Amino acid sequence: MPQYLLTIQHPRNYELPADAEAMMSDISALNREMIAAGVRDFAGGLQPANKAKSVRKQADGEVVVSDGPYLEAKEHVGGLWLLKCADMDEAVKWARKAAVACRVPVEVREFLAGPAK
Repeated sequence: MPQYLLTIQHPRNYELPADAEAMMSDISALNREMIAAGVRDFAGGLQPANKAKSVRKQADGEVVVSDGPYLEAKEHVGGLWLLKCADMDEAVKWARKAAVACRVPVEVREFLAGPAK
């Protein structure tokens, strides 16, 4: 069955909403629903992008570690779900629920199929 990555998109300088407790309750309920439906493989939230480390290989072979996200962007990934769904339509149905629970946009992407075994 195909796997889909649902990523929660937080705007730069994201702060928890006033209803953060209700939001966390909604997210927990969605996680329980995904588990009961047998689609959730993994879920997790991420620390803010400004706490990230970026690791880059330079042309001379040296590897440099720097503070902060790799890309300067208006939005950063704040969390994710890895789901097994029949197709993109099913994954988008879950993403709609995620967008409501998380109160931010959600991106859905299918994983590339691996080589045949």
